[in-house]
Amino acid sequence: MRTTAKIFAATLLLASAASALAAVHYVDVNGTNATPPYTNWSTAATNIQDAVDAAVAGDEIVVTNGTYHPVAANKPLNVRSVSGPQFTLIDGSGGNSRCVYLADAASLSGFTLANGFVEGELYGGGAFGGTLNNCTLRNNRASYDVDTTGAKGGGAAYCTLNNCTLTGNSAIYPFYSFGAAYGGGAYQCTLNNCTLSGNRAENDCGGGFVDAPAYGGGAFECILNNCVLTGNSVSGCHDSLGGGGLGGGAYNCTLNNCTLTGNSANRFGGGAYSGTLNNCIVYFNTNGGNYGGGLLTINYCCTTPLSTSGVGNITNAPLFVDTNAWSNLRLQSNSPCINAGNNSYVTNATDLDGNPRIAGGTVDLGAYEFQAPASMISYAWLQQFNLPINPATDTADPDGDGVNNYREWLAGSDPTNPFSFAPLLTLIPYGANVILSWPTNAVGFTLQSTTNLGSPAVWSTNSPAPVLIGGQNVVINPLTGPQQFFRLRQ
Repeated sequence: MRTTAKIFAATLLLASAASALAAVHYVDVNGTNATPPYTNWSTAATNIQDAVDAAVAGDEIVVTNGTYHPVAANKPLNVRSVSGPQFTLIDGSGGNSRCVYLADAASLSGFTLANGFVEGELYGGGAFGGTLNNCTLRNNRASYDVDTTGAKGGGAAYCTLNNCTLTGNSAIYPFYSFGAAYGGGAYQCTLNNCTLSGNRAENDCGGGFVDAPAYGGGAFECILNNCVLTGNSVSGCHDSLGGGGLGGGAYNCTLNNCTLTGNSANRFGGGAYSGTLNNCIVYFNTNGGNYGGGLLTINYCCTTPLSTSGVGNITNAPLFVDTNAWSNLRLQSNSPCINAGNNSYVTNATDLDGNPRIAGGTVDLGAYEFQAPASMISYAWLQQFNLPINPATDTADPDGDGVNNYREWLAGSDPTNPFSFAPLLTLIPYGANVILSWPTNAVGFTLQSTTNLGSPAVWSTNSPAPVLIGGQNVVINPLTGPQQFFRLRQ
């Protein structure tokens, strides 16, 4: 025990020593006395790369306002600006180079990355790797090189982006040989609470080929949570064999609580093509429809036409606050998207505005959560049965069957028909046992049994706890003793 305690104490001392050794290095483009290792403002470096080169793993680089040259941080560092992306720019236009390269454990916070450029097998015109926080990536480009597989990630590639804006980035393939354009905004990234607008992936069909593809104007093979994708586009040439532009907003991505509107593709999937969409709004996308692709799964989304590839979807118009230039994609107070999602798909604690992601008990669809819902029930469900949207509706029982509207919604029954019951309990003989199952959405129901249906029947709740299998609560009871009858009861 004493030896273990000594080792533990020594470990703490080493950790404390390592923390104490971490240094802060300063950068000021207008500095006049740049002196390594740049550990105060009076000796600040005049470019970020010098401070990065002087730092060791775990150090911090603090950058004040100004325009800076591209930087490569090939070690785990935290680089942050003093005043945010409005005042601190990394510009790649001077040397036609990528704005930022980051090692996997490195981060960049509070910068604008603009006019970066890569070609060939170099991905990510604005940024490659690492984590970006509160950054703006605009007008960056990934282009082709002769005989390469394509242009990939105009804005970012292989990054994690938090609270970032990606706008006007592009992946362009002029097509001198077989190849494609992938991800105008982002390529194989994870994006949380981000906005992607006006990005494009384009194959201009040079060289005489007519099946030149392009994929994902906004994002290609990314994970997006609480993001808005508007005005992104994908374009390519196609013939009967293939090609063309697929996925104006996103291609083969996983999207949770995202809003995709105003995106376009010149072949299939104006909003999204292939991948998985959960709790999303995919509406008002053009040239290729809201979605496409045989490998696309859509769950608890607002889109049209009604998808048959998943569950819980609605086709009601989402009722955004302002669709003029898609200026305000928050939900109106009577939007059918309120309380219409599935909480199991929630990934972030807050929405795109930084507000609580779940208000009213059930998550809304899209990137924004309406913060003062008048009911805990899905508004789309209430509107389906012409029920008023107010708190009193939740506990009302308009069909007089003893089950209030909230329970009827959870069970999937008709609140206006007293003879409507969800197919709740299923009983299947199984050898010496019986299998009982009922849907997991029948919240508040308990399995009960009795040996006598005569009056007075005595019902007990001594069955084992159900096991979740394929969206069903499942209980296996042995067929021993007197015959039994089963029911579900609120």
